[in-house]
Amino acid sequence: MKNYVIKLENMNVHISEWGSETKPVIFCLHGLGSSSLSFIEIAEQLKSEYRVIAIDGPGHGKTTPFPDAAAYEMPNIITWLNEVIKAIGIDQFYFLSHSWGSFVALFYVTKYRETVKDMILIDGGYQTKRLWAGTMEEEMLEYKKDFDECVFDSWEEFIDAEKPVTSRWSHYLKMAVKNLGVEENGKIRWHASGETAANIIRAMHLDETEDIYAKLPKNILLLRATLPITKEELRRKTSETFRNRAGGNVQQVQDATHMLHWDHPAVVVDAIKSRWPKLDN
Repeated sequence: MKNYVIKLENMNVHISEWGSETKPVIFCLHGLGSSSLSFIEIAEQLKSEYRVIAIDGPGHGKTTPFPDAAAYEMPNIITWLNEVIKAIGIDQFYFLSHSWGSFVALFYVTKYRETVKDMILIDGGYQTKRLWAGTMEEEMLEYKKDFDECVFDSWEEFIDAEKPVTSRWSHYLKMAVKNLGVEENGKIRWHASGETAANIIRAMHLDETEDIYAKLPKNILLLRATLPITKEELRRKTSETFRNRAGGNVQQVQDATHMLHWDHPAVVVDAIKSRWPKLDN
């Protein structure tokens, strides 16, 4: 794995990369609150066959936050993302995304379809905010509070607090989790601020993926979670809407939480190897 930073106008954009530049490119975009290392296990398994590139999104990891809330809205963020992709020097790629990253990926492909060979969504992009029980303002406040109050006395406490988000544990997942924290004044806090989280939630309410389903390529693969059971009815309803209106290919992954790629990385790797040829460029 190599890590580097590119400068894009007034922003630093941090990138993690695996594999040879001669291989087909898989471009990865993480979920809200995560980072490029969210994909580390998958990338380590694929690095001999693909060039895997993952970025820290704006306001995450070592990437500079956007200056205001409007910049996180989909029309701006997909333009920014395309500039990042051009700066890295990618002409075409396979898009692998998780959660919020999948919302961005779907909007991206409606404008820059010629650059995307195929897409796999990891439990993201299909959850409509129109069925959210509360208001946009309530959800923004909830996320801001959760992110800003995530403060611990030690790295051990921070890492232990994050272990329950996945059903399994590994050396690479420990690296991914540690990458989510920053140390300040002897305390460990979340790397992304509550303001960043609230701005992203706002954008997801304003820019509904359901409104662009008819513009999407057919047969996009959605790997969707099945846990917790309490959310299954909503997942079933929204994923069926994605299947019917977007022509998506929905695959339920048993015993998988929203962190599906951490619970079952082999499922994601198998999906990639079966859909995406290894020597096509």
